[in-house]
Amino acid sequence: MRYNSKSVLYTMMGKNERPIWQGKPNLLCFILEAIFNPLLPFALLWAIVDTCIGVMAFSTMKEANGQLFLIGFFLLHLMPVWIYIAGVLFSYLKYIHTEFLITDKGVYCSGGIFAITYEHKPYAEISHINLHRGIIDQMLGVGDVTLTSNHDGYNTRESHSAYRGITICDIPDYKKVYDLLKQLQTDVYADTMYPNDLRPKENHGYNTEYKGNIDI
Repeated sequence: MRYNSKSVLYTMMGKNERPIWQGKPNLLCFILEAIFNPLLPFALLWAIVDTCIGVMAFSTMKEANGQLFLIGFFLLHLMPVWIYIAGVLFSYLKYIHTEFLITDKGVYCSGGIFAITYEHKPYAEISHINLHRGIIDQMLGVGDVTLTSNHDGYNTRESHSAYRGITICDIPDYKKVYDLLKQLQTDVYADTMYPNDLRPKENHGYNTEYKGNIDI
């Protein structure tokens, strides 16, 4: 697999770290999910109601100043609709900044619209690996792989920033990535239970590659 060595995630790897998989979300799926989000029905209903009320109020208002006031008021009152539209428009910018990198040490990801966040989750922190495919994912042949730990869900800012989950979203080779992460998680866990000198020559409890003195 070819790797983008100019990627910031690539430069964040450790000296002895080896890349295994690198990718980005499917663009069409990313945009469609931004359009068909839970806010869409609310934004449509809000726009329809405000438009009907605004047209009726505008038709009865004869004074120019009153009409200008109504236009300004309804433009402001349509704020939920503008927020929804902005989310759709900015989804492409978010897509540009979204990238994923899997190495033999952990998982890296980046994302954001204006401020970009770079995250890293080592395998030792990963306790659950889940595969999710929504309706749009299934239509376009992509899927999401979510990585969480037992610490996820803490309410403090420190815990949230350090332990929140990572979602590798809208990727075509979701099954390959899911199987790869499960294998890496199992290998690292087995290696942790039998580190170096305590590791038996043959680990019959797990079918992993970590046999003998193998450094990871």
